[in-house]
Amino acid sequence: MNSTIAFLLLSLCGGLGAVCRFEVDSVVNKHNRLKFPLGTIVVNVTACFLLGLLTGIVATHVSPAATAAAVKLILGTGFLGGYSTFSTASVEGFRQLQMGHYGYALLHTGGMLVLSLIAGLIGVTIV
Repeated sequence: MNSTIAFLLLSLCGGLGAVCRFEVDSVVNKHNRLKFPLGTIVVNVTACFLLGLLTGIVATHVSPAATAAAVKLILGTGFLGGYSTFSTASVEGFRQLQMGHYGYALLHTGGMLVLSLIAGLIGVTIV
């Protein structure tokens, strides 16, 4: 795949990932009754699961190496990079601290980290 096509696909998938992030976050937070932003946790945990799944699939089922690299670039870096949102999660954790909600900040930040690691591991393992 030439670099122009790869760049265009990467950009398109990144934009689609960002739209999906917005939609998932909006739906989750519309029904959220908790005092912390649950939508970002759902987005990041599902992103880690999907990246684990993609990693497992590419490692075991995609060849040649050039095709595997293109799939990782376009779907992993593009779509899932646009979908996941570490920066928003960091700001939300910081805002919880600013409001004096230390337990929520710990639950949000620590919970997301633990759940994301588990989700990624599950994704890689089930392939």
